[in-house]
Amino acid sequence: MIRRIGIEGGTGTGGQHLPFARAIEAGGWLMVSGQTPMKDGEVVEGGIIEQSRLAIQNCIDIMDEAGYGLEHVAHVKVILTDSRYFQSFI
Repeated sequence: MIRRIGIEGGTGTGGQHLPFARAIEAGGWLMVSGQTPMKDGEVVEGGIIEQSRLAIQNCIDIMDEAGYGLEHVAHVKVILTDSRYFQSFI
């Protein structure tokens, strides 16, 4: 059985409706969709530290909505758009 979390989608830049689930639960696994540093449909201002924290918090919020916590995390992948951000990110 597949359960879609947040199927109403979110709000993207400019208030556009995002027509996809934020996460999918299947076979006891939760797969969270890629998240960006957005709040209320707008990318937050600031540097890599503030934006990384928000993107990760967005993932945690989705997990919480689905009934999962950090103790359930098995894998995380972060994609940085510029290698110069690496030192600030870690």
